[in-house]
Amino acid sequence: MSYTVNASILLTELPILERPAAAKAAGFDAVEYWWPFSVAVPAQDEVDAFVAAIQDAGVQLTGLNFFAGDMPGGDRGLVSWVGREDEFAANIDVVVEIGRRLGTQAFNALYGNRIEGVDPQAQDDLAVKNLAAAGRAVAELGGIVLLEPVSGMETYPLKTAADALAIIARVKDEEGVDNIRLLADFYHLAVNGDDVAAVIAGHAAEFGHIQIADAPGRGEPGTGELPLAQWIADAQAGGYDGVIGLEYKATQADPFAWITTAAAQA
Repeated sequence: MSYTVNASILLTELPILERPAAAKAAGFDAVEYWWPFSVAVPAQDEVDAFVAAIQDAGVQLTGLNFFAGDMPGGDRGLVSWVGREDEFAANIDVVVEIGRRLGTQAFNALYGNRIEGVDPQAQDDLAVKNLAAAGRAVAELGGIVLLEPVSGMETYPLKTAADALAIIARVKDEEGVDNIRLLADFYHLAVNGDDVAAVIAGHAAEFGHIQIADAPGRGEPGTGELPLAQWIADAQAGGYDGVIGLEYKATQADPFAWITTAAAQA
């Protein structure tokens, strides 16, 4: 099985630019990141340093998030954020530059929270336009835009796979853009009460990416109660052929020990 290490949530004891090399040393050939900068359009030297860290480590950047705002402060994306359209548009250009330089083809666009006093329909209409713009831009790289249901934020409106798939359908129907894909994070879907097995049975071949963490706790596989190995096997049997993103919080000295254990038990 091919894994990619989310170096924004794992290896956090290290500076962010040292994590690709640490992932390589741990035996992985691929990493993914949330947006690794504090602003939508970072200075060019910051972009260059990030690109160099990936290249020097000898790993592939399999996924990158668009700028999502102040994540520690509770923001969860700009896609539907009325009033920040120009910021999202400017971020697309930087994302495409990084993707072109590193051969990245999957880009996660967090939808954004509902905004008090703003019509939800207006937010959704903007999201369709922004996702279409992002999709057209990354299509030049042969890329896809990922849309993710997320848990933990009541004001984040996409909680189930059906929520995200409805927006994806709108982008295709209204804008003619068909490279938006569901990011199936099994942890978020399960915590939100979605029927993960049914989602896999109905849509595995359409998944743009899979991410995993166990629940409760969002720790390593095996620390909770989710049948992650079975879900992954079912998704692969159903047509998913991509990598598996490791997007969990380390709770053990070796956050990757479970892989060896699982292989021995297989």
